[in-house]
Amino acid sequence: MFPNNKTLSYPLYFIGAVLIICGVRWLIHPEPWMLDEVANVERLGMTFDSLFEPEINNTLPSYLRQIYRFFGFWVLTIGLLISSLSQNILKNNIGPQLLSIVGFMMFFGMYLGYTFIPSSHFIQLMWLLLICYLVSLYSYIKLKK
Repeated sequence: MFPNNKTLSYPLYFIGAVLIICGVRWLIHPEPWMLDEVANVERLGMTFDSLFEPEINNTLPSYLRQIYRFFGFWVLTIGLLISSLSQNILKNNIGPQLLSIVGFMMFFGMYLGYTFIPSSHFIQLMWLLLICYLVSLYSYIKLKK
């Protein structure tokens, strides 16, 4: 039974759902930079307490919150798009476009993750999502033959 329309659309839908959950988390968390504290502290070379301590940086938490809210909004929106478009890939003939864009997002995201935040726990999540993407891609290629 492999591949079929479910092995094509469900993994993409799962990718979208994970992005929705992550986006919502960044939108609602009071200190969203702490969701990946270990990698962020490693990247900064100091703790957030040390960063926020100087008087000149007392508005930095609000600024970071604003940036993470926008980031969460975009991640949520991308997740909604992927989830909604994944349902009728073959019927709507959007497979090549959707798979290309999601593939670009996955591989470039993996590159950025390993380049800038290699100790992030999001790297493991990205590997899981990459496997889901590859299942969808393989299914699409086999179903189009």
